[in-house]
Amino acid sequence: MFGGITTTLAGRATVATAAPARYAKQLAAHLGRKLAAEPTATGYRLAFDAGRCDLVVDEPGATLTLNAAADDAGMLSRVENVVGSHLVRFGSRSELVVEWSTGNRHEAE
Repeated sequence: MFGGITTTLAGRATVATAAPARYAKQLAAHLGRKLAAEPTATGYRLAFDAGRCDLVVDEPGATLTLNAAADDAGMLSRVENVVGSHLVRFGSRSELVVEWSTGNRHEAE
């Protein structure tokens, strides 16, 4: 599990939606069947083998921010693809768009 190690790569997507809490909860419930998913003060955290994605709910701003982090580019891509593709599918009626911006960053966990 991801934790207690140094993150080297991160990506972020900010998704405009009238229902950010509902989509965050739906993602956490669905992906929580195969991953560790836990509530946080601002939404949910999904834990992958060597990465994670924080789902940050901003109701007043009508956005759901996805903060992905992983140990390497391949895992970061996997985290982004899994979370992004599920959100797009769940929000197909609302035509949700997930565009990741990826950059290197170093942070201690």
